[in-house]
Formats: sequence, C-alpha cells, structure tokens
Amino acid sequence: MRTFAEIAAIAAARKGSLDTVLAGASTPRPDAELAAIPDDRWLAQMAKGIFQAGISWSVVEAKWPGIEEALHGFDPGRVSMIEGDAFDALLSDPRVIRSGAKIAAIRDNAATLRAQPGMGRRVADWPATDFAGLIGWLFRDFSRLGGTTGQYLMRFMGKESFILSRDVVARLREEGVIDGPATSARALQKVQAAFTAWRAESGLTLNQIGRVLAQSIDAG
Repeated sequence: MRTFAEIAAIAAARKGSLDTVLAGASTPRPDAELAAIPDDRWLAQMAKGIFQAGISWSVVEAKWPGIEEALHGFDPGRVSMIEGDAFDALLSDPRVIRSGAKIAAIRDNAATLRAQPGMGRRVADWPATDFAGLIGWLFRDFSRLGGTTGQYLMRFMGKESFILSRDVVARLREEGVIDGPATSARALQKVQAAFTAWRAESGLTLNQIGRVLAQSIDAG
C-alpha cells in the first residue's frame, strides 16, 4: 500500500494540483450541528436515498415536495403508523414513487427511529475511525440502507465519511487493500484501516481522502 502522499502526488499530476483535487471534497458538519438534526430530517434523507435507488435522482428531486407532503413531513411517529388503507392509498398517490417495498422500508425505518430516537447525537458521537462500523449499523438496524445508500446518507447529512464509488474501490484494489468488492464486513474493516492510516498521515478528512483516491484513477 502506498503512502497517502504518493497517491496524492498521482492525483495532483492528473488534475494539475492537490488543491484542485481537494476543492471538490465536501466539508463535514461540526458535531454539534449533526447532533442537532432532528429525526424527521434523518428519515427524510433515508427516504430520498431509498427512492433514488435504481431510478433517476432528478425524478425524485422533482417529486420531493409532494413526497414530503404525502409522508407527513417524515414525522417518525406518523410514518411508522402507515398501515392498511393508508398504505394502500400511498400506492395510488401520484405525489410519491409508488413502490410498495420502498414505502414499507421507509415506514420500518420510521419505527426504528421511534425506538432509537436521537439519531443525530448518535451519528455525531460515532468516531470517523470507525465509519465502517457506522455503515454496518445502518445495514443491520435499518431497511435498505446497505451498500452506498447508507454511505450517501451520511455524506449528504454532513458526517465525515467515505463513499466506495467505482474509482475509490479501484484505487483500494490497486493498493492491495481489498481484492474484490468492498461489501463484506471483513473488506470494510480493511478499507477502514487504510483510510484511518491515511487520515493519520495526512491530517485530512475521510471526505478529502476519498476525493484524492477517486481522482488518482484514470476513469477512461
């Protein structure tokens, strides 16, 4: 495995400078801001990621105001109680993405948030050196938040995070961190160990490190 400085030099040579590469990285929210995000906004972003899976993100964005309205502003208590006729009504409601499986997943996630309130505080307290553990928790305790869906949830909400995109995985494989898909718990722990080492070396965030890894790969 190369040092982070060596990988950063590859990315900088491809893009002109390391500053240019890092300019594209998002900035994590301070922990206090993350902790203050109410559970309805966490449920809303979970729902957006679930609806976007497999379809155009722009379609979901265009329908989003209606989705918010139809799903009661994502109040976990109300959404968790969507059953029977109310559930059937959503399946014919033109405001939403009419997928029974996805709506059921959102309802189930609302129930989980009711049982485990204060998600913002929990996420804020979760160390960046165990981001793999955080996305593992999302996979185990919530519905349809596995793979990159959970990773994007954390990124969009502002948690320091990595996203295992095609280019990031390609760099990790080239460095010998993993030798296949980064999907198993063991592979994710190896990924975490590499990111943690590069974070300690560079002083950069997981967001910035992921950006450098992605930009070090020839996408062509």
